[in-house]
Amino acid sequence: MMNEYGSGKRRIAVTGAGLVSALGGNRREAWGRIREGRSGIGPIRVLTDGGFPVKIGGEASFPVEGTILRPGGWRGLRRSSRTDLMCLLAACEALEGAGYLGVSGAVSGEISEFGVSVGSTTGGMLEGEESILRAASGPKPRRLRAGALLSVPCSQPAVRVSHWAGFTGPCLANTTACSSGAVAVAVAADAIRRGEAPGMLAGGADSLCRLTLSGFGSLKLLDAEPCRPFDASRRGLSLGEGAGILVLEDWDRARHRGVRILAEFLDYGTSCDAHHLTSADPNGLGAAAALRTALERSSREPGDVDYINAHGTGTPLNDASEVTALRAVFGPLVRRIPVSSTKSLFGHALGAAGGLEAVVTVMALETQVLPPTVGWKGGDESFDLDIVPGIARPARIRMALSNNFGFGGGNCTLAFAAAETP
Repeated sequence: MMNEYGSGKRRIAVTGAGLVSALGGNRREAWGRIREGRSGIGPIRVLTDGGFPVKIGGEASFPVEGTILRPGGWRGLRRSSRTDLMCLLAACEALEGAGYLGVSGAVSGEISEFGVSVGSTTGGMLEGEESILRAASGPKPRRLRAGALLSVPCSQPAVRVSHWAGFTGPCLANTTACSSGAVAVAVAADAIRRGEAPGMLAGGADSLCRLTLSGFGSLKLLDAEPCRPFDASRRGLSLGEGAGILVLEDWDRARHRGVRILAEFLDYGTSCDAHHLTSADPNGLGAAAALRTALERSSREPGDVDYINAHGTGTPLNDASEVTALRAVFGPLVRRIPVSSTKSLFGHALGAAGGLEAVVTVMALETQVLPPTVGWKGGDESFDLDIVPGIARPARIRMALSNNFGFGGGNCTLAFAAAETP
């Protein structure tokens, strides 16, 4: 049964959320640290070899005991990458919150037709790198086992979750650089509205690896200190890793089964800068187009927005370009809309960023608390933004946007609303 609003689109409820990041192995733990303004950016330990341009990042910490990762757990774990494992944990937490996970840890059979949509850019690259290094070590190179590379494709996080949960619905994977996780949420909502699945697990997952650390270093985009988005002294980003997963389902279905709805997914906007392979359009034209489209598809006006989770990487060009886009869309209103960057808390998790930040945006709506931008010492006077510096603060949040802008100018803005009007 359809429940219509605006242009007649089926409403989408967010009924579960899972988060694995540098701030902890679940969303409750992370949210406590977010509210306190405690950054998880610190020494990188998962990469033991040296020679990297920076030594810090948002390395995730996640549990093993008491989870599906425990010894003797799900058999598919044996060939799962670090990215897969984080995605599985976030999916498990999201399903549990949505009431679809039993006490025994088994996924409810009533949702076998659900689907999975996960964005990723590294997939099992870390494990692939380590397999190659092992094969090349020693006096004589060894043959590389084909099985060692099974976890490498970026499609694997979605496949692993589908196999673990027993889902027979759409299994979708996309790689649109840093907007991958956000686009995954967008296409999942479209799948529900087209009637392809009654619900979807959607978000992003990525792990740190040598390729990204060296690659961003060669582009001179990394800061040796924790990133400082929108700060006058910002010098670059801090890489991170993790997984952020939402349970999206038909609004009427969620209401009928009596589950608590965390937020409503309204709609999204996508665009391409068509400007440069790695640099954002300094005029912010593509980002502005994604923002406008998200508002138009949501049947909302700029004045309806109460919070924006910015892309906010901390690089000089990206932050300036995003502010230009915000001004173009919101005009003078941009001075009163809180705009914070949660990448200052757990780093830039690349393909996972859109998933992590979608979860944080949903939690902001759920708790009516604005996430902060940490590390900010002095604002760029040309920005004139309320970036929620230092620690979180209470606020009335009825509608929120989450921005993610990727390499090549692939942009995505997600729009969410509070489940109940505050």
